[in-house]
Amino acid sequence: MQSVNEQSEPLVSVVIATYNMAQYLPAAIESVLAQTWKNLEVIVVDDGSEDDTEHQMQRFYGDKRVRYIRTENRGQPKAKNLGVKSSSGDFLAFCDADDLWQSDKLQRQMPLFELDQIGVVYSDVSYVGPNGEKVNKLIQYQRYRGIVIKELLIKNFIPFGTAVVRKRCFQDCGYFDENLPMGIDWDLWLRLSLHWQFEFLPETTYIYRVWPGQMSNNYRGRYENAIIILRKFFKNNPGIVSNRLQSRAWSDMYSSKAISIASSERIFFEPLVWSLKGVMCDLFYYPAWKSLAKLLLRRI
Repeated sequence: MQSVNEQSEPLVSVVIATYNMAQYLPAAIESVLAQTWKNLEVIVVDDGSEDDTEHQMQRFYGDKRVRYIRTENRGQPKAKNLGVKSSSGDFLAFCDADDLWQSDKLQRQMPLFELDQIGVVYSDVSYVGPNGEKVNKLIQYQRYRGIVIKELLIKNFIPFGTAVVRKRCFQDCGYFDENLPMGIDWDLWLRLSLHWQFEFLPETTYIYRVWPGQMSNNYRGRYENAIIILRKFFKNNPGIVSNRLQSRAWSDMYSSKAISIASSERIFFEPLVWSLKGVMCDLFYYPAWKSLAKLLLRRI
């Protein structure tokens, strides 16, 4: 296998799965096409949109770098998998239809695939509002590189749209789980982390749009699926990590769910149950105790 440094510009396939995102989709595509890295293709998978997405795509019909695939509505995992399986490049990247790439994203990330064991290169992310206005996000995750399975079990610290992935990762470890409506990126990263190393670029390459209608606002669904993903991972990989790490992962899961529900719904007793469950999973996990204290002191 050739490293990126041994090739001039290997082909990168960029998958954009979209559903009723006509208002934002053209800007997303244009931000990818504006890359300083020229050897790329854009695969737009329209998951049965009912707005004027098909009409908006007409402006790209003359660009041979863009392929438009329209299907019935089957859900984002199937749409993304169709894009991956339709790709021609040795590397895959993704852009959500309501987000944007910075123009030098690939130029900065691709050289980091210098070692064959690196399967994923990801970066930091910035945020804008519905109309492109800058938004400051208070939550900052610590990022990790190398063998990241232990850290990844505690938090999904990889912003999905920032990641560039070797296509061989999908071929070796499987595609997105089509039974999961949410959390498909964390599920994929966990599987990949058993066999591949991750590299991190501490710079912003991706612009995430924050707006009221996006799926990520469904915090209850997000945690329900995260619990399914964690359960599935431990079941499919018995003994791969210590019992202590498993307990810590569950402790963080339940404690984080408690804080999310409490801060979003301003209720007390249900989050208290989840928080206590988190503490009992790992009595030595400080963040779980901290979450419980915040809840009891009503500082959420």
